[in-house]
Amino acid sequence: MKNKTIACLLPLIAIAAAEPPKTDPAKLSEMTKVLASDEFGGRSPGTEGEKKTIEWSIARFKALGLEPGGPDGAWTQKVPLIHTRLGDGPVSFGATSLKQGTDVALTTVRPEATVAIENAPLVFVGYGVSAPEAQWDDFKGVDLKGKVAVFLVNDPDFEAVAGEDAKGRFGDKRMTYYGRWTYKYEEAARRGAIGALIVHDTAGAGYPWSTANASNGENYDIVRGPEDQRIALQGWLSGEAANRVFAAEGLNLAALRKQARSAAFRPIAMKARFTAKLPVTVERIESANVLAKIPGKVKPDETVQFAAHWDAYGEGPPDAQGRTIRPGANDDALGVAGVMELARLFKAGPAPDRTLVFALWTAEERGLLGSEWYATRPTAPLEKTVANLTLDILQTAGEAKDVILVGAGQSSLEDLLTEAARAQNRVVTPEEASERGLFYRADHFSVVRRGVPALQLMALGGASDMRVGGREAGQKWLDGYMACYHKTCDAWAPDWNFTGAAQDVDLFYSMGQRLSKAGVWPEWRPSSEFRAIRAKSADQRQ
Repeated sequence: MKNKTIACLLPLIAIAAAEPPKTDPAKLSEMTKVLASDEFGGRSPGTEGEKKTIEWSIARFKALGLEPGGPDGAWTQKVPLIHTRLGDGPVSFGATSLKQGTDVALTTVRPEATVAIENAPLVFVGYGVSAPEAQWDDFKGVDLKGKVAVFLVNDPDFEAVAGEDAKGRFGDKRMTYYGRWTYKYEEAARRGAIGALIVHDTAGAGYPWSTANASNGENYDIVRGPEDQRIALQGWLSGEAANRVFAAEGLNLAALRKQARSAAFRPIAMKARFTAKLPVTVERIESANVLAKIPGKVKPDETVQFAAHWDAYGEGPPDAQGRTIRPGANDDALGVAGVMELARLFKAGPAPDRTLVFALWTAEERGLLGSEWYATRPTAPLEKTVANLTLDILQTAGEAKDVILVGAGQSSLEDLLTEAARAQNRVVTPEEASERGLFYRADHFSVVRRGVPALQLMALGGASDMRVGGREAGQKWLDGYMACYHKTCDAWAPDWNFTGAAQDVDLFYSMGQRLSKAGVWPEWRPSSEFRAIRAKSADQRQ
């Protein structure tokens, strides 16, 4: 392959250390305030708030002089969604009856009036990982057709100790895609299972049972064709309930966890059968992604994506002050504002070699659905998508001495980030608690899983080292923000300091300047689980 790699092209274009920020913090604040206002109603898909958000976004892109980037010259890409809610009904694991919300947290993404599973065989598949590059296969050819698969959460090496086969096989504590619940449900569907249950534990999942069962039977999905159907029933089995049902089988769950950390593990057919009969309420929603572009002058068929999600959680139960709107000011109105600033900066500069795409996704909070729809129906070939740079939650406490890297060790985009940070007199700090799998929980992942290198900036990754107050001040901001995460208090405030967010947007501007040059192709690290996917289309990137 004749492509130049990022490593060969470093260092970046020199940027004087004293150069002032290019992104305007005041503009970030102004746009965030507008999108998080009551007028936009929390920007939930399918609501009046969506309509206002899309109209505002298109008007802003037009004013900046960008061109439509959607299908057939449109500013939007329609995204048909389904919204499901399970009603009450019997659920049993063998002789044990299970209560929704207490013992299990079940949902469906099939648009059918009823979920009916009658005496389906149950199979314990350990961590349910099939990873040829790691020489690991938990399935050993087991037939899951018409069965309910039971999984452990996270990767086989999450709890592994020295001497066990799994130790270090998947990055130790750092969660890989194989550890995510989404992968496990998808793997169950690929293998013909009718249902999937994941045994919850707080450490492995990265959140408590109260979070796992917060869906209250609701789910969302894109509308899928008959060749892409999901399992009929999916969800979590509480740790306490799992211990009970396994014990009733004469099985020790703790011992099975250890056994599942062996490469020799084989699925265990359980004696019990699974039954569930639950009514489903189905609502169909038509939502939309917003897409704008600056055409490339040399390689217009090669694209660089800058992206954020426009949606938030809309209205919910009143809080202690009676507020019902969850405005999503930082998550992710600020990210949208950052994309708009990037569009302004690039449009003001020389025409890029490659096409720059500015994407605002719908339904991220419902499962990365808008970006997933795009990834299955891209307006530009993913094989020639150079990279995706995603903004999703930036800190608003002021300037920082570092930038938090989510997903360390994945791609050479990290080299570009390091150089761009150095030009700002900053350093890169790997995320804390990488076992939470933040790299797999934002919209960039929809194209990542199709092989496109990506990097996200997400302040949830850890406490920043602030120029005023150090790491302690960064932790104080993070703790305060997490108390408002997905709640009514994620609201714009006049005391928010947008200078740190502007720093981060400037990092993407610097990286984008390099990525917009013809011949620059970032690469996955040899250890990345996505390297092989990208390699299949290498001949298209000459």
